Amino acid sequence: MTALAKPDLRPANPNFSSGPCAKRPGWSLQALAAAPLGRSHRAKIGKSKLEQAIELTREVLQVPAGYRIGIVPASDTGAVEMALWSLLGARGVDMVAWESFGAGWVTDVVKQLKLADVRTIDAPYGRLPDLSAIDFDRDVVFTWNGTTSGVRVPHGDFIPSDRKGLTICDATSAAFAQRLDFEKLDVVTFSWQKVIGGEGAHGVLILSPRAAERLEIYKPAWPLPKIFRLTSGGKLIEGIFKGETINTPSMLCVEDYIDALLWAREIGGLDALIARADRNLAVIDDFVAKSSWLGHLALDPATRSNTSVCLSVVDPAVTALEADAQAAFAKAIVSVLEKEGVAYDIGAYRDAPPGLRIWAGATVEAADLERLMPWLDWAFAKELATLQAAA
Repeated sequence: MTALAKPDLRPANPNFSSGPCAKRPGWSLQALAAAPLGRSHRAKIGKSKLEQAIELTREVLQVPAGYRIGIVPASDTGAVEMALWSLLGARGVDMVAWESFGAGWVTDVVKQLKLADVRTIDAPYGRLPDLSAIDFDRDVVFTWNGTTSGVRVPHGDFIPSDRKGLTICDATSAAFAQRLDFEKLDVVTFSWQKVIGGEGAHGVLILSPRAAERLEIYKPAWPLPKIFRLTSGGKLIEGIFKGETINTPSMLCVEDYIDALLWAREIGGLDALIARADRNLAVIDDFVAKSSWLGHLALDPATRSNTSVCLSVVDPAVTALEADAQAAFAKAIVSVLEKEGVAYDIGAYRDAPPGLRIWAGATVEAADLERLMPWLDWAFAKELATLQAAA
């Protein structure tokens, strides 16, 4: 490839990280002016903010009325671990994984909880496992959208309505950008630092009536630390789902989440958020379709994420290299784009195949992605020339 001229246009916002993700368009620190800083989260003003965050979550995410929504510690990880440690063990469990975070939940269940009856149904990066192999008479744990592979489930049709087990879904890079089938999900977790662009450290835990019932009729054989406890005296702690958090939340982060939710409602709610993410994916997809050197890690177009878009360098000059050299080449592209100030944090996740990972969630502007695409070509040509000169 011959050298390309450096593009003239740059993204107005170069933040394409997959978490924490770009703030909503037009965001500034002034959006947080109403945060009740220095006040207790248990005071009337603090609790009202937490209740508002829960109510807006239900409205924007279209959570059914019978489902409980709680704000919990430690981001999506804390919400998932709370569900695993509190709910699993009542029956056998199928762990479904196709990327690093799903594999991490498998490790926790097998090596930390050490459950006796665990089946793992997995697939390599870029593919979904055989979803027909799942036994829904058992509990099932899966991610809706594989953040580190760019592979998502296209819908919830594979989950039967008359299941006997619970479905526990890590939806952190799907919530607010993909339509979650809540009637098929018993536990949904996410962090508001993803699609909605909020600040980190807080998780959201959503429970179906079936999950709430399990919590009251089943007691795990192992002790639970305080931040995992959802029941007291065999009864659900309802306050958790009314803004009475287990630990002290950051009211600054809560204010930021409320601001993002109000923006989402203002632009048209969930439908508008999904449309923005789909439009962003289309920009990248169109570029990849015409590219001679870049391909999707997700092989099936029907399962490609519209948030964490994972890409592979497929040029023969690069794929002929040893694995470490391929990884170094991809990192060099990432590095030069960061130095130019046009794209930050777009390297593949550390456990994933080498390549690029570009966040395309609803807070990203399609115009910024359109401006980024020529820079990808420029950076690739630059690094390929360097590679060829060294050969």
